[in-house]
Amino acid sequence: MNQMKIGIGDIGLYVPDPRMDMDTLMKSRALTHPQLIRVMNRAIEKTGQVSFRFPEPWEDTASLAANAASETLDRLPENERCQMRYISVGTETAIDHSKPVASYVQGMLNEAGYHLGNALTTYEIKHACAGGTAALLSSAAMLSFSGAPEEKAMTISSDIARYDAPSTAEITQGAGAVSLLVEKNPRLIEIDLSKQGFYASDVDDFFRPLGSVTAKVKGRYSMKCYQEALERAFIDYCERCGKTTCEIIDEIDYMALHVPFAKMPETAVRKLLKDRCGKGEAAVDAYIKRTSFLDAMYLSKTFGNLYNGSLYAYLAALLKQEYTKFGNGIVGKSILIASYGSGNTMMVFSGTIAAGAPEVIGSWDLEKSNRRSRKASFEEYLNWLARPTDFNAWRNLLEGAKPGKDCFYLKDFSETGLRIYSRG
Repeated sequence: MNQMKIGIGDIGLYVPDPRMDMDTLMKSRALTHPQLIRVMNRAIEKTGQVSFRFPEPWEDTASLAANAASETLDRLPENERCQMRYISVGTETAIDHSKPVASYVQGMLNEAGYHLGNALTTYEIKHACAGGTAALLSSAAMLSFSGAPEEKAMTISSDIARYDAPSTAEITQGAGAVSLLVEKNPRLIEIDLSKQGFYASDVDDFFRPLGSVTAKVKGRYSMKCYQEALERAFIDYCERCGKTTCEIIDEIDYMALHVPFAKMPETAVRKLLKDRCGKGEAAVDAYIKRTSFLDAMYLSKTFGNLYNGSLYAYLAALLKQEYTKFGNGIVGKSILIASYGSGNTMMVFSGTIAAGAPEVIGSWDLEKSNRRSRKASFEEYLNWLARPTDFNAWRNLLEGAKPGKDCFYLKDFSETGLRIYSRG
């Protein structure tokens, strides 16, 4: 059966304004927990982090998702917004045990006048940091079989990454959301849905028990799981393509991986190139330079870990970077995408940069998030860590909400705990 090409038409990005710089964090931790400074400095050096974002009191996973979605929808003609068929959200920091984040997002967008309508379905997928990719592939697959060529989908990855603090893990916190417009005959990236490499294993490298606001992570073990999952899923992908691992490696132009922190995907890629293709150190360095793999980490180093959104924030940065260098020359180049979710799974698939990509990427302003950022004080950061989980206590913090213009935000809770949203 011949099907239309399917893939990503646009990418929208939203991160909260509060920014915790590493120097501010370390100066404050030196006073409160001097015994941790040596290991925390070592962790900063190993991760490559410069700063991370955390949410305002009136921001949560759903409001972040709606703000990312509006970034994409604002660039979509009004008469095309009602063609949305699926809205899905990948998250591991959901706000409700029953109602999906996507339902809240649909409500916010319709209320704000985006007129998506109701002839669509909403759903949420959880698999640590890979839920967003599962949402992307599932909505793309369903959309590819729908009858109308103009129908679209919206996939959003939204999370607030939080760890026990003080600890070495707190430097890899983060918050934000990335929206992907999924469409037929995509303008940005054509996805090959016919060949995907998978790997899954039941491990405890990372998890968040019910009732806990912080994730539990085994750092070194998680890195090992990430590396093993990448290799095994990549082998599966190559076998389904009928090519050797070295053939695939040498023919692709770019790679995009999940970036919890900059050094984690770099270590995994270096190991893959060495173990599967027998490349020496110099050849590995040359390959990483050719694919501009490390250069595109510039946003990830300042945003922190966006969990589900980390892969797609990196993808947007990579595309913007390469478009700036090559212009229309990026059209037709291939991208290998590898999405990891702790617990664990890895999904590997490929895409081709579409003919409309230059126009789409040229409309982006990724630096807006950094221009809008605000250097947070240590006291403000501690207030976020101490934020109550009880909705009656939390609603007191919402009374002084000061959202940015046209920003979605958590306005209040009903008497039964239902979240109520509005737009600034």
